[in-house]
Amino acid sequence: MSGFSTRAIRAATQAPRVDQRPNSVPIYQSVTFSSADADELGEVLTDKRSGYAYARIGNPTDESLAAAIAELHGAEAGFVFASGMAAIHASLLSLVRAGDRIVCTQAVYGSTRSLLVNVLGGLGVRTTFVDPTDIEAIEAALEAEPTRVLYVETISNPTIVVSDLAVLAGLAHRHGALLVVDNTFASAYLCRPIELGADLVVESATKYIGGHSDVLAGVTVGSRERIARVRAIQTDTGASLAPLAAFLVLRGLTTLAIRMQRHAATAASLAGWLEGRPGVARVFHPSLASHPQAETARRQLRLGGGMFAFELTGGREAGRAFIDALTIPERTASLGSIHTIVVHPPSTTHRQLSDGDLAAAGIAPGLLRCSVGLEDLDDLVADFGHALDAAGAVTPPLGGERVAAPPTPAPAGTTAAVRG
Repeated sequence: MSGFSTRAIRAATQAPRVDQRPNSVPIYQSVTFSSADADELGEVLTDKRSGYAYARIGNPTDESLAAAIAELHGAEAGFVFASGMAAIHASLLSLVRAGDRIVCTQAVYGSTRSLLVNVLGGLGVRTTFVDPTDIEAIEAALEAEPTRVLYVETISNPTIVVSDLAVLAGLAHRHGALLVVDNTFASAYLCRPIELGADLVVESATKYIGGHSDVLAGVTVGSRERIARVRAIQTDTGASLAPLAAFLVLRGLTTLAIRMQRHAATAASLAGWLEGRPGVARVFHPSLASHPQAETARRQLRLGGGMFAFELTGGREAGRAFIDALTIPERTASLGSIHTIVVHPPSTTHRQLSDGDLAAAGIAPGLLRCSVGLEDLDDLVADFGHALDAAGAVTPPLGGERVAAPPTPAPAGTTAAVRG
């Protein structure tokens, strides 16, 4: 008979036989998977046979999540990562080499810009930044010299610019470039860039897909051929998604539609209420008729989404006062959560940018980005009203004296806009 330790190890690692299908994807919390013989192990490790050997290369829970997100995007395949930035990193590395060039939207997430300029730039990949809504400027940039990738965000972070993906896909392909789209602010529920011509789509699954600020993950979807190249990069760089994290994102995915409907309805009502308020210079939400790309948003997005931005006339000081006066939103980073989150991009998400870069990206000193959660609209309106009063108290009017803004009660019927 075998010794105690041998028997304990064998007994404790025998998976039970399950003849009934589980209604949730199991968490395959194992780094290694056994093969029947050496030949099978070699074929699995070299992709000559489907299967699993080592979790950095593949895990069943991870692959279930990747397949589910790919299906919702209308893509052939997907691959998941430990974070959204890991997905962006691997996706771009699968496409560019030293000497290649990327054309990127000027309004882009700060860490993405840092990756392009500092990391890929240090490896000999050049990036040119352009206004995603200036089609002539984009075409001129693509014509100026060979370009490998045109990189845009469906809804830009933090200025809420809506890129016309079908037009940009046509431009990119006509000039021999590939279109890579960050769809984080939209999710597959609002927009499916693959169906509009994108070659790869990346998302931070930490945000709307997970939806609860309790899991970190990223995903890339595209054709089987392109995802195979992305997977190869991940295998060698190691940004593997833990199976428990994949399970949590899968759970979030099941309620994505109803959460996005609530996020979008509340955001549209709150943004509309903010328009024209004392101390508010501009509000940017895709559902507003005043949005510069309102027509593009109407064609491309199912709903306006849960993200909006607004600019306070009092600049940085007013923005700080506004955030500090809020009692419902969390003072934290990230977005796409059940919690409403308001941030000041120049000092948080885009802190890597110089004042000149901020201005070029359209990020004003008083710009605030709001990720609307699932709280009740009436409560958010009241809280934002008090915060506007606080911001107004530090905003000098034209006469020069500091005065508090007038009270900002919610208009009649605000709640019905969400509950109807």
